Amino acid sequence: MESADLREELTCPICLSIYTDPVTLSCGHNFCLGCIESVLGTQEGSGVYTCPECRKRFSKKPKLQRNITLCNIVRNLHPTQLKKRETGISCTYCIHSPVPAAKSCLHCEASLCDAHLRVHSKSEEHVLTKPTTSWGNRKCFKHKKLLEYYCTEDAACICVYCFLVGEHRGHQVELLNEASEKKKKKMRNVLQKLTTKREKTEKRVQSLQEHRRGVQEKAAGVTERLTALIRDIRKQLEDLEKRVLSDITRQQVLLPISDLIQQLQKEKDELTRKICHIEELYNMTDPLTVLQEQESHRDDFCGAGKGDNEVTQRGDKQVPAGVDLDEGLISVTLYRGLADIVTDVKKGLYVQVTEPLLDINTAHNKVIVSGDLKTVSYTDIDQQRPKTPKRFTSYYEVLSTRSFSSGQHYWDVETSNSGHWCIGVCYPSMMRTGRKSEIGDNDKSWCVDSGHFLLHNTIGTSLDPPLSCDRVGILLDYEAGRLSFYELCDPIRHLHTYTATFTEPLHAAFYVDNAWVRVMS
Repeated sequence: MESADLREELTCPICLSIYTDPVTLSCGHNFCLGCIESVLGTQEGSGVYTCPECRKRFSKKPKLQRNITLCNIVRNLHPTQLKKRETGISCTYCIHSPVPAAKSCLHCEASLCDAHLRVHSKSEEHVLTKPTTSWGNRKCFKHKKLLEYYCTEDAACICVYCFLVGEHRGHQVELLNEASEKKKKKMRNVLQKLTTKREKTEKRVQSLQEHRRGVQEKAAGVTERLTALIRDIRKQLEDLEKRVLSDITRQQVLLPISDLIQQLQKEKDELTRKICHIEELYNMTDPLTVLQEQESHRDDFCGAGKGDNEVTQRGDKQVPAGVDLDEGLISVTLYRGLADIVTDVKKGLYVQVTEPLLDINTAHNKVIVSGDLKTVSYTDIDQQRPKTPKRFTSYYEVLSTRSFSSGQHYWDVETSNSGHWCIGVCYPSMMRTGRKSEIGDNDKSWCVDSGHFLLHNTIGTSLDPPLSCDRVGILLDYEAGRLSFYELCDPIRHLHTYTATFTEPLHAAFYVDNAWVRVMS
């Protein structure tokens, strides 16, 4: 630990703190670089510069030379000494030069350096603490005595007079050290709990960060795959466009029509010439000229006769049959091309697009199943179907013929705007009669209904906001145990995803009461 003299030598005479970037003037005195630059800056207007320490005058602004030795000493100064100086509390008894205090005596209300601490009283009434200038909060404001006890009833630090004759007389008290240890014990327990909670939170954050990275990587892969898919669709559409336009061009048969037009144009020109010649003769007054001209241009007087009619008819017969554009052929080409593109797109999707057909053997007798097995609707008329173990008898329901026991599958459904309907999936073991046979009212089925609820095992989850359109999509990932419902509005809205470990195959399930539902193609 350095002496007071050494500390004084390392103190800037301007800021009275340990040097920062010490520099030396030509007179030999040292200062902090920032301090001396600030002083010299204020002297610029006077035209004379002086050393703050010895008052030596300089006609020009003195050059500042860095003091490498002082820099090294300050840099290697023990950190605890720097910390003591940072407290700003000096020994009360070192009046000639400030010396950092090592302890403060609450009884004496004085701070002591190491030298004065060695000769300070060791009696119990002299309580030593870390250097402080806050004496008031260490003593009772009423009796001006040291706070030595803790009143557990009032949760207050008190002095001996507060306990003996004051307002805390007769209360349960503890010594400050004992009360402090008890509080620290509680704090340790709280700290341990908070530390454990923080560790769990950190693990959760790490888990979420890993999950986010996984999602980002998956999103990048999905983006790349969809970009390639859409790029391929665009290429196929461009090829289809070229093919259809080529068919249109090929059907126009421009060359035969052009030849016929050219032939008829020649005939028209010849007829025009004959008309002009005959009109010229017609207007002549000399009979001899008219008669002689008739003999020399006999063919001109046959323009409206049989020969010309035959020529015209021959020209008409040269128009090809079916020369009009065959729009039916173009439509078929376009349809087949688009169908092939859609087929390729479906192959490139993550899920299998499914059109579950309805199983009439499961249909309640008051529901009608359409001929294409895609629409179910309610009816008041009993259909008188034969009883089977599969048929629903309590609720107006029907299942799909196909079940799903693996893979990813998607289908969408159009619903009526009136009545009540439910759409979802169920196990084949779901009851077909009784209260537990309704979709969503048992642990074997999951559905969404027209009342804006998602239902499973009688537990309903309200949709907020409610459904706003009549199309619902269902996505099943059997192995992942995920069943998702989507509202097919614009934009498509995710409604809910159920997660479960599926233990049986799943059928598409439908319920209608004064309503109808249709599986869309």
